[in-house]
Amino acid sequence: MRQVNKLASALLLSFSAGLAFSPVANAADKCPMELRQSKAVGESAAKKVQKSFQSYTDGKLDEAIAILLEANPKNDFDKAYVDRMLGNFYAEKGQMGTAIKYLKSAVDADILGGTDHAGTMKLYADLLLQEKKFKEAIGYYYKWMDFSCKKDDSTVYRRIGVAYTELKEWDKVLSVADQGLAHATSPDKGLYQMKLTAYFNKKQYKDAVKVLEIMVPLFQEDKTLWVQLAQFYLLTEDYPKSLATYDLSYRNGFLETAGNVTRYTQLLAQNGSPYRAAKVFEKHLKEGLVESNEKNLSILAGFYHNAKELKEAAGYYGKAAAVNNDGKLYLKQGRLLALDQKYSEAIPVLQKSVEAGLDNPGEAHFELALAHLSLKQYKSAYKEAKLAANDKKTERSAKSYIAYIEEKARIHKITL
Repeated sequence: MRQVNKLASALLLSFSAGLAFSPVANAADKCPMELRQSKAVGESAAKKVQKSFQSYTDGKLDEAIAILLEANPKNDFDKAYVDRMLGNFYAEKGQMGTAIKYLKSAVDADILGGTDHAGTMKLYADLLLQEKKFKEAIGYYYKWMDFSCKKDDSTVYRRIGVAYTELKEWDKVLSVADQGLAHATSPDKGLYQMKLTAYFNKKQYKDAVKVLEIMVPLFQEDKTLWVQLAQFYLLTEDYPKSLATYDLSYRNGFLETAGNVTRYTQLLAQNGSPYRAAKVFEKHLKEGLVESNEKNLSILAGFYHNAKELKEAAGYYGKAAAVNNDGKLYLKQGRLLALDQKYSEAIPVLQKSVEAGLDNPGEAHFELALAHLSLKQYKSAYKEAKLAANDKKTERSAKSYIAYIEEKARIHKITL
């Protein structure tokens, strides 16, 4: 015989209670559950109940159900008692629709003994919640509270909160979560999370921050809470706190996704630490957490650019450009190489940018003119400056240099 599970234990207790009379409660101030008198199951039904329960404890669930279905109870109490057992059995079998039908019959009869009626109502509410019948579940949870006088059960408030969350009734979620937290014997993460969800959906981000500021110290090992707090600081534009929280999260190994690493490094760069941003981002790009694609290579190049690390910035702009043969990125690479006085390296890169295609090719031609001019290659400089002058965006700058190049060529006796 297999070990009797929790449901069997509960049924055993209620079965025992159903076979004998219990004394009537005599205290006027007792709650409805304690005042409700238990009754004995009729002799005919009792035999079926006992036989069914024995089959259940022997692991023969289908047989236990079949026996009860043949019980043919003679009165309302016996019927409610049998329906309750059938509801429990069908629930264990996973046939929730049928379980709900029998449990509803037992609950609506409102005739079972106090403990049995309370337990049946609670199970019925739980199954309604599971089957997404949220409004009905809420009603029966409150009926259970009134009948059992147990208004201090935080787990029930959490279930009611789940139902209100599914119904998107955010103010009621907040109210229920607060009631549950007031009765919880230890910090209840689920109730706090409900409050956070409600405030987020109400777009009350500062209130959400307050909830997270309570949660993070209580549940320090939950990595996601640290990241959520950093993100909500961003939503409320508290950038110093956001960066500090991201930084602490990173140092503790809590930033496990590319998105979180990217946000962290962007905050670093925006708050005066572009070099650290570059090093952190580069580390995770090389490790593979951050994908090596055009966008991310461009981001890394930008970090190095802001940190005035021209060589590294140019290198990564070049890698980014090569992914999709992007003319704009080649132009950025070429400009940085020229700015770093690496004119000979800049020239072929700038030519690539023209070949790859630019909205304003004059920009590349003008940069080429300046690079050739720095190398005293006046003929090439003159040619590129003339091309740049054909682009409206660079026309004025190019024409001013054309005269200068012509003068330099004359001094050096070079025919243009």
